Amino acid sequence: QVQLVESGGGLVQPGGSLRLSCAASGSISSFNTMGWYRQAPGKERELVATITSGDSPKYANSVKGRLTISRDNAKNTVYLQMNSLKPEDTAVYYCYGTLGVYNYWGRGTQVTVSS
Repeated sequence: QVQLVESGGGLVQPGGSLRLSCAASGSISSFNTMGWYRQAPGKERELVATITSGDSPKYANSVKGRLTISRDNAKNTVYLQMNSLKPEDTAVYYCYGTLGVYNYWGRGTQVTVSS
């Protein structure tokens, strides 16, 4: 059973930065795709960024140029570097990974952008 555990969330002022981490209990090199979703209060969960096993990243238009996804297979960890944060980035951020036909999810980490 693969487990994904997020960390790095917190409270940050507008314009600030955070780095989220997603640590897997096993090797992530086998995952086809890993990524991050987020869900703000009263809104649907939305895709933020993905990265393939070939290190090809994709981003939602709302975060392009501000968020960067990366993966470290040696550490079995996926990162989301978040810069120039805005209040509308406030949400619970969830890590996920696709392995074959299965999707695995973390429990989420709260990011709050507020002055």
